[in-house]
Amino acid sequence: QVQLVESGGGLVQAGGSLRLSCAASESTISIPFMGWYRQAPGKPRDVVALINSAGLTNYADSVKGRFTISRDNAKNTVYLQMNTLKPEDTAVYYCKAVVRSREYWGQGTQVTVSS
Repeated sequence: QVQLVESGGGLVQAGGSLRLSCAASESTISIPFMGWYRQAPGKPRDVVALINSAGLTNYADSVKGRFTISRDNAKNTVYLQMNTLKPEDTAVYYCKAVVRSREYWGQGTQVTVSS
């Protein structure tokens, strides 16, 4: 059982930045895939960014060039650096880990971008 705890959400003006953190209960070295997803009101949960154990990353087109996902295995933490935020980035952001074909989710953290 992997537990994930997100933090770092909040209210920011358009053009601002936030850094989300996802702390895992076990070593991230043993977690092949981790990622950030987001869900806006009335919309499905969508992928934002993914990272594997080799550090390879993938991003949704809507965030390419603005968001950066990274992992610090020494701290068992995955980050999402979000720059040049837009009102349409407003959502609850969730961290996900995939371990031995099982998915684990955090509780989510709210990001609100005002115009």
